[in-house]
Amino acid sequence: MLDGERLRAMLDESPARAAQAILIAAREDVLDAQALLGQILLDGQGIAQDRPLALRWFDIAARRGHVMARNMLGRCHEHGWGCAADTSLAARHYRLAASAGLDWAMYNYANLLATGRGVVEDQFQALSLYRRAAELGHAKSMNLLGRYLEEGRVCPADPAAARNWYRRSAEGGDFRGQFSFAAVLTDEGNIEDALLWLHKALAGGNLNFLRVASQALMDATDPRIQALADDYARRCADLQRTQSM
Repeated sequence: MLDGERLRAMLDESPARAAQAILIAAREDVLDAQALLGQILLDGQGIAQDRPLALRWFDIAARRGHVMARNMLGRCHEHGWGCAADTSLAARHYRLAASAGLDWAMYNYANLLATGRGVVEDQFQALSLYRRAAELGHAKSMNLLGRYLEEGRVCPADPAAARNWYRRSAEGGDFRGQFSFAAVLTDEGNIEDALLWLHKALAGGNLNFLRVASQALMDATDPRIQALADDYARRCADLQRTQSM
């Protein structure tokens, strides 16, 4: 019987073939396959997209103890994928998965706590969860931990520690961390390295990030960095065209 690791490898090789194998394995009660089936149904990867059915398979896997499936239930309920959006229910699923030690769930639950969506706003607990996830190697949490430390939000300001977490986030591949680290390097006068990280953020950033970042770059004092605003804006336009097709 194919295990979860082999099924994930098959997705890269042949999504349609893998989808059939995942479907068979899920029906034979392979736990990883049930969670994977939810993911490919959610994404439409190798199989027709069906978000309500994805939600059902995530629920099956979560009830059997699959922690990432529990986190994905939270994602579905937060964003209304296959169900009505319910951030309170999303928070419950994230909390359970975070308690089981999943870094992604810590990050997602912290985001709700930081913004007061579905839960009472609690910046202290949000910071604690970002820190725990960052220490587990979660790059997006590293960037947000850096932000708290830079701003001194519900903790003493620590620019050196913030810089370290931004660097680790950037090196971990998070485009927001790359942008944050570039800002630090710019303040230090290291424009050449800042430009390298800004180009990486441009290549990996999503539409919402690129919109905000392009506006921020327009206000840069160094003309080499300011010139990147046009590149970010063009990338935004490309992504908008792609998503509207």
